[in-house]
Amino acid sequence: MSHDRAHRSPLAIDGGEPVRRTMLPYGRQSISEDDIASVVEVLRSDWLTTGPKVGEFEEAFAAAVGARHAVAFSSGTAALHGAVFAANLGSGDEAITTPLTFCATANSVLYQGARPVFADVTADTLNLSPEAAAARVTSQTRALIPVDYAGHPADLDAVMALADRHGLTVIEDASHALGATYRGRRVGQIAHLTTFSLHPVKHLTTGEGGMVTTDDGVLARRLRLFRNHGIESDVRTRQQAGEYRYEMIELGFNYRLPDIACALGLSQLSRLSANVARRREIAAEYQRALSGVPGLQAPAERDEAESAWHLYPVRIVAGGATRDAVFRAMRAEGIGVNVHYIPVHQHPFYRERFGVQSGIAPIAERAASELLSLPMFHGMSNADVADVVAAVQKVMMHFSAVPGPHA
Repeated sequence: MSHDRAHRSPLAIDGGEPVRRTMLPYGRQSISEDDIASVVEVLRSDWLTTGPKVGEFEEAFAAAVGARHAVAFSSGTAALHGAVFAANLGSGDEAITTPLTFCATANSVLYQGARPVFADVTADTLNLSPEAAAARVTSQTRALIPVDYAGHPADLDAVMALADRHGLTVIEDASHALGATYRGRRVGQIAHLTTFSLHPVKHLTTGEGGMVTTDDGVLARRLRLFRNHGIESDVRTRQQAGEYRYEMIELGFNYRLPDIACALGLSQLSRLSANVARRREIAAEYQRALSGVPGLQAPAERDEAESAWHLYPVRIVAGGATRDAVFRAMRAEGIGVNVHYIPVHQHPFYRERFGVQSGIAPIAERAASELLSLPMFHGMSNADVADVVAAVQKVMMHFSAVPGPHA
């Protein structure tokens, strides 16, 4: 849709013709016939839960990111919880993280009785600011938890240097960043512990699922204990050895990922590079086609990083509309935009239980009021991308042409 046509077309929210009749989601899974066959093969096998596919998937995943160890979990949240446990955080300890993330990042610290401390983000990538984090370090700080927002790696060299100075563990929440690189290194091989989400909207899926990668064998052992009730052996190992005895040596959880899910993940892993490449193509087209659209700020990508583009978050920064008005107008056009995120410290739980106040992270708070995630998933067709572009142009040109604020 040309800028001129976009300018003239009435918005669907005002009774005009929508760009799409069927809603395009902001993200969704892609399942192939090979994926289905892999799952069916496991369904016909002797093992549905903790069987041979778990180890196969972990080994292949570790190789894909260049880490020595990968430990599968039942969700990305469970993976974060496992990482905080492995880092030995407990009552009285603190972990510094960003507020511009899904609440699970901070909640995982609380699960272990420790306290999340929020530091502001950088203005360009919206990742944890190493300088802001450094200012929040105290004698109680035990860990740093940067988040690779939207798929763009955090400033990992600076974060690791800060950790080295204070003897801290770095838990990188890379739920958005499978396939990303930082200074030529793959995300998953840099931090002490790196966590991934394998939710359906991510770069590959196991249904629900998560993974933690590390080069440290001691940490890997603690992760495996934690996901299996704190028990040293699993049922398959005992069965193969003809043993019944097991010993619980830590307080753990049932966070195991079953063979069914690992078979799906193993099949999907073969397409990871293609999936990430397709997301980068979509991001490049958005960057090209939306350049110059009034009131719209595109996401940044630093020279030293290659984003995996889990999200494509634009910012509504000028013109006659608020982000919420643009959100409603885009949904009416059939484009399933979303918002990532409400800052964690502004959720009622954190405000009421911990007295965390707004104003502690002004860059993150302002960005959160402007952010709008456009559809981004590797199964999008070129026509889908064109629809998103047309709708953005239509909506933003309309609001820029109409005087007065639109909330």
